[in-house]
Amino acid sequence: MKIGELAQLANCGTETIRYYEKIGLLPPPRRDHSNYRQYHTQHLERLRFIRNCRSLDMTHDEIRDLLAFMDAPQAACHPVTEIITEHLRHVDIRIQELQQLRQQLQQLQHACAHEGTTDDCGILEQISNMAPLPENETHLG
Repeated sequence: MKIGELAQLANCGTETIRYYEKIGLLPPPRRDHSNYRQYHTQHLERLRFIRNCRSLDMTHDEIRDLLAFMDAPQAACHPVTEIITEHLRHVDIRIQELQQLRQQLQQLQHACAHEGTTDDCGILEQISNMAPLPENETHLG
């Protein structure tokens, strides 16, 4: 099958497929005599697996590790569980960060009396006076 058909079957764009090939998550397909990529069922199965992992918010490195275990069916399964356990820890941390963010937003929401002009807006004033994050720190990231 060609890339457009694979994209349709996997419900993703052709650029996504090319990107996964470029970063090594999806093996490059063979090319036909016209130099078109020719994909097979194995590509579709692997692409669906990758997309399912992405829907679980897994990183490309985590996916790469899981794919390596899929490619070694006789390997022990416990490292796979460890990957999921570690991912769950990251999710728990993000949930805590999101809860803190929610509290901050609720406080901002109550900082304005909704009367007057934006010149007197408590929300805009509080945001302006917040301490900035260090340059290399990304929130929720």
